[in-house]
Amino acid sequence: MSQPTQRRRARELVLKALYAAETEVDEPTRLFGSIVEGEDLSERHEEFARELFLSTWEHRGWADQQISDLAENWRLERIAIIDLMILRMALIEIERFPDVPLGVIINEAIELAKSFSTAESAAFVNGILDQFAKRVKNA
Repeated sequence: MSQPTQRRRARELVLKALYAAETEVDEPTRLFGSIVEGEDLSERHEEFARELFLSTWEHRGWADQQISDLAENWRLERIAIIDLMILRMALIEIERFPDVPLGVIINEAIELAKSFSTAESAAFVNGILDQFAKRVKNA
């Protein structure tokens, strides 16, 4: 696999693990391990996926607060769970992975929304992340 494909696959696996962790009763790190097991990721990309998963899971409260602040007239309960997971991941990646360009993170989140949710979700994710990016740039 090429590097961008590996990185995208890593994000897809993180998304699946976050969804499983949110909806299952098993321990989150065990769920992550079982989802990544057998995948053809390089060691570097598996480590990226692990760090992104753990950071997103640990800081989901912070991410939810950011989403609440940015999603005017939308309560978190009204946001589709998969869209919420994508937004959490992207916000955490923006905050905690400064080596990844902002535009790449936003584009990858939009692509995840297109693949795993709806076209409307992709526009919603883009809108929230664009607002957050402007906030970060102005800080």
